[in-house]
Formats: sequence, structure tokens, C-alpha cells
Amino acid sequence: MSGPEENIPRHIAIIPDGNGRWAESRGLPRNEGHRRGTEVMRDVIEAALELGVSSVTVYAFSMENWGRPSDEVDAIMSLLRRYLRRERDELAAKGIRVRAIGRLDMLDADLVEAIREVERSTEQGSDMRLTFALSYGGRTEIVDAVRSLARDVASGHLEPDAIEEKTLGARMYAPDVPDPDLLIRTGGEHRISNFLPWQLVYTELWISEALWPDFGPDELREAVRLYQQRERRFGRTGAQARGGS
Repeated sequence: MSGPEENIPRHIAIIPDGNGRWAESRGLPRNEGHRRGTEVMRDVIEAALELGVSSVTVYAFSMENWGRPSDEVDAIMSLLRRYLRRERDELAAKGIRVRAIGRLDMLDADLVEAIREVERSTEQGSDMRLTFALSYGGRTEIVDAVRSLARDVASGHLEPDAIEEKTLGARMYAPDVPDPDLLIRTGGEHRISNFLPWQLVYTELWISEALWPDFGPDELREAVRLYQQRERRFGRTGAQARGGS
């Protein structure tokens, strides 16, 4: 890695895929993979903090995940609740501010309360923003943003011609968090699976063959090292991106 603070991605988005496959490959229940996945999360977040990453967004539970068997959904929700309550004080001590985005009204009341507790406990954190996408879908986020604008138009508080990209972007679930610089997906799948489609338009992608329970700080550092070697152009030529003619 070039240097501890040289070209570090400000915001890393993570799709932690492969918990179920990891467990099945070992003859274990799928829920054991999800349990192991929550342990890995702690190590990866700590490594990101040490690298100087200022925001991490984790795809913890998608809208599509509601279609999984009910016992698996219940186990995931129980693990999320336990993780949030167990890690709350340490996250606050490390200066990590936690937020959850998505249609949280679909979650059980006790999980929502655990989310609100950790949000309150960590609200003063300034070293990292840790966002969990829960009951989240990228298209759903865009629909919710459009509905918000439509209500303002209907009430006469907003003219349709005043709507621009930044207007819509400001209605996303976390408009104060910059777009991800780097997306890490584990499990070897080459797709974004309805995760942050609005925000990922110029995000660098890094696909790891490792299943999430096998992912760790070393793999995170390797992803960042490779990110540092890339030239981000944002639709411009290489010379333009470097400030040349």
C-alpha cells in the first residue's frame, strides 16, 4: 500500500455475500454462516477505521431477502439485534456513528429499538460513519425519494422544473454521506443486486472470491491497495482526470 493516508477511499460500500454457502460447504446450518458473518463484520470495520476510511455502508438485509425461509429471516434479525446491542458501547468509544437506512417500518419493533439505541449512543461519533442498509432496495430508495418530491410538488412547495439530479439526490436515505468510492462484493458474484444504484454510478468495483466469513482485514487492505492503483476518470479522459489538457 502506497501510504497510510494516500488515496484512501472516503466511502466503502460492502455486499457481504456468501454466508449461507460458507456454512453449507462445511455441512453446517446456513444460520451458522450468518453468525460467523457478524463476527467478521467487527474485524473489517475496525480495519477500515485504522485505514482512515470515513464512511462504510453495509448491505445487511435486502428487500429481496424477505423472500427467504422464515426461520432464516428470524435468525438474521436476531443476529442483527444482538450485534447492535453487543457492539454499541465499543462503536461509540471508537468514534463510529451508526445509522440504518431502508424501509425500517418493516422490521420488528425490538430490532428498530435496538437500531435507535445504537444511533443515539453513537450520534457524537466523528471518526467514521457506519451505515447498515436494512430492509433496503435501491429501486425502493429511488421510489421513496420521488414520492417525497411528488408530495412537495402537489402541495405547491416545489416546481417540477426545479427538480434536478441534486434535488432528487437530496431525498435519498443518507444524502449527507458521499457516494461510495469503492464497492467490495464477496462471494464471487459480479452484480450489485439492487444496492445503491443511484450512488454507485462512478464507484470502483472490487469482487472477492472469498465468501464473507472468510473475508478479513487482509482482504480489505488488498482491496484498498488495488483501488489506490486505479485512475478514476468520472467520464473524462485520463489527461483531464489528472488535470492536464
